Amino acid sequence: MHLLPLAADLPETELAQFGQDPWWVIALKAVFIFLILVLLTLFNIWFERRVVARMQHRVGPNVHGPFGLLQSLADGVKLALKEDIIPKAADKVVFLLAPVIATVPAFVTWSVIPLGPTVNFFGHQTPLQLTDMPVAVLFMLAIASIGIYGIVLGGWSSGSTYSLLGGLRSSAQMISYEVAMGLALVAVFLYAGSMSTSEIVAAQDKLWFGLILFPSFVIYMIAMVGETNRAPFDLPEAEGELVGGFHTEYSSLKFALFFLAEYINLATVSAIATTLFLGGWAAPWGIENVWEGANSGYWPLLWFFGKVFCFVFLFVWLRGSLPRMRYDQFMALGWKVLIPVSLAWIVAVATIRVISLEGNINRTYLVAAIAVLLVITVALLFVGDKSEEATDEPATASDEPHDAFAGGFPVPPMPSGGAVRGGAAPLSFARSGSRTTVTAAAEENNDHE
Repeated sequence: MHLLPLAADLPETELAQFGQDPWWVIALKAVFIFLILVLLTLFNIWFERRVVARMQHRVGPNVHGPFGLLQSLADGVKLALKEDIIPKAADKVVFLLAPVIATVPAFVTWSVIPLGPTVNFFGHQTPLQLTDMPVAVLFMLAIASIGIYGIVLGGWSSGSTYSLLGGLRSSAQMISYEVAMGLALVAVFLYAGSMSTSEIVAAQDKLWFGLILFPSFVIYMIAMVGETNRAPFDLPEAEGELVGGFHTEYSSLKFALFFLAEYINLATVSAIATTLFLGGWAAPWGIENVWEGANSGYWPLLWFFGKVFCFVFLFVWLRGSLPRMRYDQFMALGWKVLIPVSLAWIVAVATIRVISLEGNINRTYLVAAIAVLLVITVALLFVGDKSEEATDEPATASDEPHDAFAGGFPVPPMPSGGAVRGGAAPLSFARSGSRTTVTAAAEENNDHE
C-alpha cells in the first residue's frame, strides 16, 4: 500500500487548474504577492514595536501617520538615505550579493502558498495562488533553506570576526532546526496523501491537522522560531556577544535587505503553518455554517491573513517575554529533544495510518497507547539529562594554591570565604610562559618598600 500517492495518481481537480493562466494574470499575481509582502513587512515592524511597547508600559511609535503606522516607512527612507559603507577587508562582490541571496528566496517561497479559492480575477477565473506542484512543500523547504547562504556569505565576506561567528552560528542553527521542521511535516504528508499545498488545504475540510497532529504542530512552531533567528533563539545576532552578528558591517540599503528578509521569513513560516496545520484559507469552524459565502470570493483572504497574524503575535509575544537561551542549550534542544521526538511521532503516525486503513484495531486505544509512549519517551529524555547532572561530583575546596593555567586557560580564582582577607581575591597572571602569583599582601609589601 502506498501512503503517499504518485504524482501521476494525484487528483486533477486541484493541480490541473494551474498552468492555464495567460501571462498577464501570472504577472499581476506576482506583482500583488510582492506588494502584499512589502506592506506586510511594514505593518509587522510597526505591530511588533507597538505590542512590545504595550508589554513594557511604553507608548511606542505614534507620531508618523495615524497610530504611528507610517513609522516603518520613515525608517525605510532613513536607511535608504544613509551612507553606504563597504569595509576595506571585505570581499566586495560577495558582500554586495549576500543581501540579495538572503532576500530573493523569501519572496519566491510565497509562489506556492494558497491564499484563497478560485475567484474572478479581472474577468478570468483563476485560483488565488501563483502556482502549485506535486512537491510544493518540498519546494518551499528547499527555497527557504537557500536564504542561509546569504547569511553565511554576508558574515564571511565582511572581514570581521563577529560577523563570521554570527554567520557560522546561523548556519548551524538553521541546519539543526531545518531537520526537526522537515520531520514535523512528514506526518502532514502521511495524512493528506499529497505534498501539494492546495491538496493539503483541501484535505483539512473537516478537521485541521493542527488538532489531529498536535505534536507535529508544536514541533514545527518551536522549529520555525529557531530557524528565523527570532528571540529567544536570536543567538546569531546576540548583541552582548557578537555586536550585531552577521550584519554588523552592513549599512544603508544592504542592511535594509537583511531586515526585509527576516520579516518576510517571519511571515513565510507563519503562512506555511497556516496552510499545513490550520486549514489554510478556510474559514474557522462555525462561520461557514452561519454564512454560506465565507469560503468563496475574496473573503478567504481575511481568514488566511487573520491566522498568519496570530502567529506573528506569537513571535512578538515570545520576544517580549523570554530571555535569550544559551547556545549549547539551544543546540541540545534541537538535536536531543526535537529530532528524537519527531522520529518517534512519525513512526506512531505511520502505524496509525496503516492500521486505520487496513487493520481492525480500535483507533482510540491505539492513539492512547502511542500518546503514553511519547510521554514516556519525552520523560526519559529529561530524566537522562537530570541524571547526568546529578552524577557530576561537587567541587570541593582545596588547600593547594590556585593555578590559573591548570586547565589550559587563564581563569581567575573565585573568592572562597575565609581564604580571602579583606574581601580581596588573589590574582594570577602569566607573562612570557612564566607563572607569577600576586596576592594582596605582596602588593602591600611593595607599597611599603
